[in-house]
Amino acid sequence: MTTRILPAVGDPDAARAIVTLLSQLPAAEPAAPVPDATTLLDTLARLAAESIDELPEVVLVHERIGPVPALELIREVALRFPAVGVVLVSSDAGPGLFSAAMDSGARGLIGLPLSYEELAARVQAAAQWSVGVRRHLGGGAAADVFTGPGGRVVTVTGAKGGVGTTFTAVQFALAAAASGRRTALVDLDLQAGDVGSYLDVQFRRSVADLAGIQDISPRVLQDAVYDDASGLALLLAPADGERGEEVDDRAARHIVGALRSRYELVVIDCGTQVTGANAAAVEMADVAVLVTTPDVVSVRAAKRMVRMWERLQVRKAEDTSMVVNRWSKHTEIQPALIEKITKTRATRTPVPAAFKELQAVVDAGRVQDLDNRSTVKQALWTLAGELGLLSTPDTAPSASPSAAPGASLAVRAAGPVARLRRGREG
Repeated sequence: MTTRILPAVGDPDAARAIVTLLSQLPAAEPAAPVPDATTLLDTLARLAAESIDELPEVVLVHERIGPVPALELIREVALRFPAVGVVLVSSDAGPGLFSAAMDSGARGLIGLPLSYEELAARVQAAAQWSVGVRRHLGGGAAADVFTGPGGRVVTVTGAKGGVGTTFTAVQFALAAAASGRRTALVDLDLQAGDVGSYLDVQFRRSVADLAGIQDISPRVLQDAVYDDASGLALLLAPADGERGEEVDDRAARHIVGALRSRYELVVIDCGTQVTGANAAAVEMADVAVLVTTPDVVSVRAAKRMVRMWERLQVRKAEDTSMVVNRWSKHTEIQPALIEKITKTRATRTPVPAAFKELQAVVDAGRVQDLDNRSTVKQALWTLAGELGLLSTPDTAPSASPSAAPGASLAVRAAGPVARLRRGREG
């Protein structure tokens, strides 16, 4: 049997040395090395989209791979492509790293400098394990669960309480499900999550029940998820807020990775507080949305949030999409000014101030029943298309809301705009 091996090595010299030695292994078919974690995941996703049989049996991950740490990359590969045997190559071959690598899903650890005998033994063991897993998956319905390209993750965070974070996240998820995407909605507002209240759902399981599980299999994940009649798979916040402490950043990465492997789109309500769990989610997200309203207090809070993300190296401001909720063309603080102050990217579609349209469904806890004629629903579903969350993205309006009559970046220094400008550098 030919063993296909994909090395993930950032250093060119190390890559040449590894490929040279791999080419000497019997029945080995080494591929061209990939230089970073992103390229590795994209390559595996492309191959998995064709067939599980197109995936390499073994992936070698060098300790200096970037931009994410090697162990985190191994965990991601193991979750998304469980039929691939991952082997870590490191100068530290001690028991501590070996244990950490195994916990992350690696099938072996090879010490540097490489030796032919050790490389051959570890690659052969990982390849045999991979073949066994594929044989097992080939006979069951789980084969198509984890083998496709990873789904997209979008996080929705509020600049402060009351800006419409949860409502926005729920509508994004409903829009995606209506477009035909298999969508999960996760409540990572761990102490005050209200996704269940907005959708009139009560369920005994929550995200906290997954926190201590190392191997989140499809069956384990399904037990924690509530399949709602709206078409959404819901992973709710714990009913007892103190249990939110069980979900740390490592658990969040594990859970989001498992969800990404099972669903086409994962929408995460991150609430308004920065915790290790939701910071990890924002860092992992393909799309990070920050919701604000066009008032001084909220915009300043949005600015504080993106600055904190940058200090914590979670996300850059320019990689954040700003959604302006409760917008009006008569509002003095317009999206273009918010974009300039926060250094984020304001979305083209504003969400109008029309709470009367929402009050009945919000009070009833049935936001999925919001009338299609609602201007707020129309704006949020259009936004979902603009952000690429739908299976067939809608054509978003090309004009910026700031181009509306009376709106300008050069707003006169008066009223709330003047207050914002005085605090811009503060």
